Amino acid sequence: MVQTIRIEAAARGRAGKGAARATRREGLVPGVVYGAKKDATLVAFDPRDIMKELQKGGWQSHLYEVAIKDGLTERALLRDVQFDPVTDRPLHVDFQRLAPGARIRVKVPVAFLHEDTCPGIKAGGVLNLVRRELEVLADPDAVPEKFEIDLSEAKIGDSLRWSAVKDHAGAKPVIVGRDFVVATLAAPTVVDDAAAGAAPAAPEATKQKNAAAAPAKAPAKKK
Repeated sequence: MVQTIRIEAAARGRAGKGAARATRREGLVPGVVYGAKKDATLVAFDPRDIMKELQKGGWQSHLYEVAIKDGLTERALLRDVQFDPVTDRPLHVDFQRLAPGARIRVKVPVAFLHEDTCPGIKAGGVLNLVRRELEVLADPDAVPEKFEIDLSEAKIGDSLRWSAVKDHAGAKPVIVGRDFVVATLAAPTVVDDAAAGAAPAAPEATKQKNAAAAPAKAPAKKK
């Protein structure tokens, strides 16, 4: 289950640029909660609360409970943040209200099982991660903490795809129509030691060749 983050908000009475500027003069960040076929709710936030969420990273995949007043809360996703081009302070935030039964778009990390016994890795292969996270549409109350892929039978040259995920937990990938690659087991890189050892000898050989081609110096005249 995805974590629900509570964020406090104050109600705003008026819309428009003038009202938004007035909200900023009060030290708050104007915002709106929209969607789910309901009227938009005008709100304002403490800028420290907004910056705290942005600094966490992955905020577009988090589920928020916007607490406004008198017990009113909106379950929503943080969809957009507008910043001041000079100070980088948030100027406006948009939350999308989550409709009942709606799925949310989230990124779930991938974990690989049995790397220590993987035949391909034991043979010297290298696990190349194409996607460290998988973006899916999921029920907000059933988002898995991670997707797991078993490497116990993976060999060099194998591609681990979406179909190799042990349990999709009802989630559907954003990429549709193909069994996309999550990781590959590549062959080890082989270095030609003989060629590498011969390379440094080239400058010395060139020096000897140039010395042989140089004209002999004339003997010094006797005084």
